[in-house]
Order: sequence, then structure tokens, then C-alpha cells
Amino acid sequence: MTAQHAVSHDDVMAALATVNDPELHASIVRLGMVKEVVVDGDKVTIDFELTTPACPLRETIDHDIRAALEPLGIADIQIEWGARVLASNPKEGQKPVAGVRNIIAVASNKGGVGKSTVASNLAIALARAGASVGIIDADITGPNLPTMFGLEQGFQKESTGGLRPAERFGVQVVSIGFLLPKGTPVVWRGPMIGSAVRQLLHDVPWDDLDYLIIDLPPGTSDASMSMAQDAPVAGVVIVSTPQEVSTEDAMKAVAMFEKLDVPVFGMIENMSYFVAPDTGTRYDIFGHGGAQKAADELGIDFLGEIPIEPAIREGADKGVPVVEGFPDSETAKAFERIAGQVAARISVLQRMGV
Repeated sequence: MTAQHAVSHDDVMAALATVNDPELHASIVRLGMVKEVVVDGDKVTIDFELTTPACPLRETIDHDIRAALEPLGIADIQIEWGARVLASNPKEGQKPVAGVRNIIAVASNKGGVGKSTVASNLAIALARAGASVGIIDADITGPNLPTMFGLEQGFQKESTGGLRPAERFGVQVVSIGFLLPKGTPVVWRGPMIGSAVRQLLHDVPWDDLDYLIIDLPPGTSDASMSMAQDAPVAGVVIVSTPQEVSTEDAMKAVAMFEKLDVPVFGMIENMSYFVAPDTGTRYDIFGHGGAQKAADELGIDFLGEIPIEPAIREGADKGVPVVEGFPDSETAKAFERIAGQVAARISVLQRMGV
């Protein structure tokens, strides 16, 4: 040790108090993230509590802590990472969902843009980061999540206990498709769909979830309105493809959620580009950059690009989404980055009291 005297607990706490959380811009000590500090000679162990297991800036916090403690001459710094996810507060007229701390909606005003693909992979990315996660298939007339998670359509149709979550890849999955044999159509009017979404939220026994992702149907439908009015939705992710007809519809979805007073976390450009596996040549099949341009015009965050990749389609057909089946792929890493951004955004909104 190069210090003139033995390092004390107060010395360490004073140094840590100079470190700010990079998202919340406040001292990690004042925010209560430093849970315990143990000083043993020239070794310091810090019990640190993140606001989410999916924190995208953990490495930055780690670096800043070590830099703040360096002048003390400590030889060994051990940081034990934990996380505690706070719950979103319901607004007037909303009912908390039992067993769920935060709801994340995945939406677009246009069909065929890959909402289910995005929702499934974000759910698995959050689960792989250490969060407890569930997902609802709210596309009542076109439930796809059973196929995407490798679950048999209609496997709960004989159940006497009602619709229950099925765990797959660390995610609790619920879909009306669990009750319907493959190929069975759902021919319901709008109010029935809204009622079904409310039942999926409140009548299903969710088991202590940090995040519940809702895969919404396309359009400004009863499903979206029922969800937003009935439950405390932390925020929504808007999915678009690059071409103008898709971004126009995505912008309408943003406007709808703003009217419903639901925070918009940002926009994702799905099917953004294709890289030929044999030549490495990149092709912008549907154009490129449309979603980022739309996000900039709306003043919301652009969360990232997801390419067109055979592994995404293969994973969806085989019931193993790309984040689970090909976790080292660039596509999986893109989903992980977006999941971290969304989780961090929830933490910021909660601390700000929004």
C-alpha cells in the first residue's frame, strides 16, 4: 500500500460518494446503491446494487469505482454485483398486475414488421441478463408465441386450472394459443379482445416478475387501449422496418401511446439490412435508416438496428429465438444492447418519478 495510513471505512465511503451513476447523474452512495463496504487491511469488498440486472453501464460504474479508490492505494478491490428492480407506480384508474413489477409493450401500427420476433428476443435477452421475465401474446386473433417458443398449440386445452404460464428459456410465456388447437381461428369483436387482454394480465398467476413484455397486435386496437388504460405500463418499444410506409405507421403508434400517456422508450428498425454470408456484401433490401429518421423527427430515442438474417427465421420456426440459439451472433448482441437500454430507461423514469 502506498497510503500513509490504514484505509478506513470512512475513507472508502468518501471516495465512493464522488462516483455518479452515469444514467441518473447522482452519487451512487446517495442513491443507496452501495449496500455494504468491508475493509480488511488492503482489501475492500463492496456490495453494490444495480437498478436492473440488465444494466448496460455496469462496466462504466466498475471503472469509475476503481478510479475513485485508486488514490487510496488499495491493493484488492472486490465488487459483488446485485440488482433490485423497482415497480412502476399505477396511475389513477389503473390496477397493478399481481406478481409483476414492470410492463413493457412492444407495438407497431403495421403488421409484418416483426413485433413477435423483437418481443421474444428482448424477453430472452433480459432473462439471460438475470432478470425474471414473462411475456404475453396479446395478438389474440393471431397468436404466434407458442411457435416461436417451441410450445405446442392447444397443449392446455384440457386443463382444469385455466391458462397458466409455461416456462421456456427462463421466460414465463402465456398465449391464448395454449388453449386453441393449431389452425383454430379466433373470430372476436374488439371489446372481446380488450377483455381478453385484461384477463391475460390479471387472471394469470405470474411468479414475481421484474419485467412482463406484452406482444401487441398491429394497429390502434382495443388490445392496446385496454392495456394502457388498465395496467401501469412502464413504456413501449415501437418496431418498424426501414421503408416509408412502415415508418409512417410507426409514427402513428407513437402518437397513440403519447395520447394514452404511456412513455415511448424508442424505435427499433427491424429487417434493417442483409449481409450475404458468402460474400459479406451488404444489401439494404427495404432501404435503410427510415426508423432512425422517424425517431429523430418525433424526438424519441432510436434503439438500434436488427438485420435480416436466416438464423432469425430458422430460430422462430424451430421455436428457439436467435438470442437463445445463436447468443454470440451480432443479431443477438443487438437485442441484448436494446434490452439493456430499455431496462435502464425504466430505472431512470422510476427514479425521476415519471
